[in-house]
Amino acid sequence: MRNGLTTQKEGRMKKRSLVLTALIFSFVLTSPVVSFGAAPYYEGKTVRLIVGTSPGGGFDSYARLLSRHLAKHIPGSPTIIVENMPAAGGLASANHLYKVARPNGLTLATFNGTLLFEQVLGQEGIEFESQKFEYIGALARVTPVCLLSKASGITSMDAWMASKTPVKIGGIGPGNLAPDNTPKILNAAIGLPLQHITGYKGTAEIRLAVEGNEVHGCFLGWESAKTTWRKDLDSGTAFVAVQAVPKMLPDLPKVPLAISYAKTEEARILIEAGIHSCGLFSRPFAMTPGTPKERVELMRKAFQETLKDKDFLAEAQKSRLDLDPVTGEDLHKAVTTASRVDKALVTKLKNILYK
Repeated sequence: MRNGLTTQKEGRMKKRSLVLTALIFSFVLTSPVVSFGAAPYYEGKTVRLIVGTSPGGGFDSYARLLSRHLAKHIPGSPTIIVENMPAAGGLASANHLYKVARPNGLTLATFNGTLLFEQVLGQEGIEFESQKFEYIGALARVTPVCLLSKASGITSMDAWMASKTPVKIGGIGPGNLAPDNTPKILNAAIGLPLQHITGYKGTAEIRLAVEGNEVHGCFLGWESAKTTWRKDLDSGTAFVAVQAVPKMLPDLPKVPLAISYAKTEEARILIEAGIHSCGLFSRPFAMTPGTPKERVELMRKAFQETLKDKDFLAEAQKSRLDLDPVTGEDLHKAVTTASRVDKALVTKLKNILYK
């Protein structure tokens, strides 16, 4: 028969065993190394990256560059596939992201950001509210500048402003920030004497028209202009007359800012809302409204980490894709600012751009 001393000893040992078990269990639950948590949400999943333009263009090139490097910065390393949806000038892709795509964090889209401002202006066919998208960031922004040919007879912005003869400027069609919206707004806001001749298929066709003296120049993003117009700029047959950006670009320290010619507060607001803000959110990457905040923040973090990725940067340089990134937070702020334009100015901008 077991004595009382043995029973007490066994009791103490049992108690110690229970305490030790509890401590081990607590350690396992709280340890950063050992975890019984679920696998990362994106593990084994596929993320669709919708591009609102045809393959081969600038939007498509930036999207495919991002798709090749983003996944390794997302916990779970999902597969990322690119899908082009160019219908209706990219409007189909923006409407799809807003109305059709599920808010599960598995769809990204990039499209012509001018559409975000057109929603503020109440343009037909737009089925989204710009402020409700979840903005992830942008790899580049559009920085409109005007290139004029030597044949135009204009030698400086001051000379242009004083010209009694309108300068012929080529365009593509309504809604294009640099070649169409920018000259129209500057003509209305600061009285820049120009005749806007639109309907060209693209900026390459406009450049041919400049060479043939059909038009004297065009507005386009500096990131594109310094490559496609390099020969003309180097030879002196073309020059940059003005830059429609908030502050001078590093490459163009002596080229005047368009907004410096604004004489009224209304003129400044027209330029800031219609050109500067649109330039900032012109190439957005966004997710569906209602996507869980933790997935939005995760994607924003992955986007920022990709911007520091050596392989990503090397490929961007090799592909000659300029990077001038914008954070998701700053995109949202810019869209919000543009959406708060006074109703009277919205009406004026609509008349300037579409009538």
